[in-house]
Amino acid sequence: MTGRELCIAVNMIPGLGWVKYRKLLEIFGDADGIRAATRGDLLQVEGIGATLAERIINFDWDAELARELAVADRGGVRIITPADDNYPAMLRELFDPPLALYVRGRLPETPDRSIAVVGSRRITAYGQKMARIICEEAVACGFTIISGLASGVDAIAHRTAVEMAGRTIGVLGCGLRHMYPRENLELARKMVQGGGAVISEFPLDYPISKTNFPRRNRIVAGLCRATLVIEAGPESGALITARLAAELGREVFALPGRVDNPQAQGCHRLIKEGAGLVENFDDVMDALRTGLRPGQLDASSGEVVGSEELEPDCARVYGLLQNGDADLEELAAATGMDPGRLLATLMKLEFKLLIERDAEHYYHLTGSRTNRRGPSEE
Repeated sequence: MTGRELCIAVNMIPGLGWVKYRKLLEIFGDADGIRAATRGDLLQVEGIGATLAERIINFDWDAELARELAVADRGGVRIITPADDNYPAMLRELFDPPLALYVRGRLPETPDRSIAVVGSRRITAYGQKMARIICEEAVACGFTIISGLASGVDAIAHRTAVEMAGRTIGVLGCGLRHMYPRENLELARKMVQGGGAVISEFPLDYPISKTNFPRRNRIVAGLCRATLVIEAGPESGALITARLAAELGREVFALPGRVDNPQAQGCHRLIKEGAGLVENFDDVMDALRTGLRPGQLDASSGEVVGSEELEPDCARVYGLLQNGDADLEELAAATGMDPGRLLATLMKLEFKLLIERDAEHYYHLTGSRTNRRGPSEE
């Protein structure tokens, strides 16, 4: 059994996590040593009681592992462990990183441009409005939105990213063969289709439980450079995510609200404790000191901010406009796209603030009007 397989198998035994896994390795050396351990041997390990020792002894290692890998393969799910090179580096900074990460879709390749957006399930109309506005701005700035795929703030954040043709990651508090709440199943599909992902550290058939959410929250915070709380009551789980982010040395932001709104109390407490007050996404960008906005050239990478990893249609049109301004007729002739598809592509590029349209209906790169090719310039 390889180190990767051991991580997946250990993760399937309830009660075993990273800390106990490391202790088992320290004492028994490898997978064979752990599997050969007696009940008496296991009880000598700190944190291993009688119940957990029995689970380890009675676990059918080979059969359970083979079944899990087969189900994952059939479902198009990748399992990433700390033994894998592509395990997210930011999660390795956790005190107890996930032993296994089940991924349907793609993880963000630029974690410095990922932000967690979390908050109350009982979101107010004001919270809904601000969540949409800030998430639209975040996507336009090239950020991946990460949240917990719950009702309320989570669902609005994910849905806004999907509508903006942005990338968003949902972290579940159950196995990927379960979806909670069920009404977000179609949203989850669109997230994956849009280049994002739905992920979980729990085995595929692991059921939903309220005790799972604090563990889910540490992954949400761990994957991001910053965490933004939109609305949160005084006992909201979003505050757990924010405090975990702060403990990791990540930036924490909160949206202020009305003083008589119970759903704003958690945000106000975070701001008093030092979280950044956010009125729009510029506040986040300024605090992160990126100094760049979409359409500007990043001298360190040579990329125009927001143009990284554009989908094929967007990349094609963007490439054409790098050669000079063009109108709809010229772009349609050059791309062969039908009008609906072309307009949708142009809208996505405009949402990302990468292109603009002038009063004469010519499209050009943001901040650049050169080499106009239209007949009016002949």
